[in-house]
Amino acid sequence: MNILLIFVLFMVLASEFVNGWTDAPNAIATVVSTRVIPPRRAVIMAVVLNIVGNLSGTAVAYTIGKGIVDPSIINLQTIAAALTGIVVWSSVAARLGIPTSESHALVSGLAGAGLATAGPQVLIVSGWVKVFIGLIFSSLLGFFLAWGIGKVIQHFFADRQPAESKRLFDRMQILSAAFMAYNHGMNDGQKFIGVFVMALVIGGVMPVFHVPVWVILLCAGTMGLGTSVGGYKIIGMIGEKMVHIESWQGFGAELAASSTILLASLSGIPLSTTHTITTSLMGVAASRRLSAVRWKYSTNILLAWIFTFPICTAIAFGVCYLLNILLPYIR
Repeated sequence: MNILLIFVLFMVLASEFVNGWTDAPNAIATVVSTRVIPPRRAVIMAVVLNIVGNLSGTAVAYTIGKGIVDPSIINLQTIAAALTGIVVWSSVAARLGIPTSESHALVSGLAGAGLATAGPQVLIVSGWVKVFIGLIFSSLLGFFLAWGIGKVIQHFFADRQPAESKRLFDRMQILSAAFMAYNHGMNDGQKFIGVFVMALVIGGVMPVFHVPVWVILLCAGTMGLGTSVGGYKIIGMIGEKMVHIESWQGFGAELAASSTILLASLSGIPLSTTHTITTSLMGVAASRRLSAVRWKYSTNILLAWIFTFPICTAIAFGVCYLLNILLPYIR
């Protein structure tokens, strides 16, 4: 392996680490904010189930690795530039406690770097169709499914004693949070696995694109390490500042988000788990009353999602353009 390939693989793992730091905590934000599980125990649960989710399918990895940009006409500089955009933007957002989407950052970074390398023909239409379907899933399906679940819960449990309902939904929320962590690994964790394998193929280490178990374990372990190191600011933003939730709402949001992510994962559709759990929280809160959503914080999060696409595209394009100019001289 040459030095550039080693650097690219390191950057993939760095991005996976940042993903675990900034994105994976969303899977456990509600169960921590409702004080059903202590933060440390919730983080351990997230780490374990994210790894299990990573081992449960490779459809999303194939979409990212072969379906967003044409791997036959890009180079290692392209991947390095895309990952630089992710790490820079996500690290800044994490310092501010803003839950960005590594999914949006990754696909926009690949697009920007790919355009700098080979022009518009590098983009694969079928893969981008899946990306836009993922946007619809995470925005509309997550919100309205959570809204519907919230309405059903309120209808059937309105006459129950509050203490009795809380005990029931405390237990159910543990299951829904576990399901959410598992599905995060199955979708979000697979994305950087796809990029890792893409780099190995372009670098000549692997003859064809296939996902070996050792790559899954390496990337999953790196993401788990990121989750165990940080993420508490994100938990606070999602579960405390944006909405004030109770156990039944946490269960409803996690169930809606997990179901949405599972459907996308089985279809090979990459979507943002951050986007999905956040809109699900908005939906379940709005099922009670619209004023239950603290729209000030929600607006800031939405703006972060919107800015992710142009910012990561621009960073990746600029870095890739410079690398393509300077690398021949460095060699």
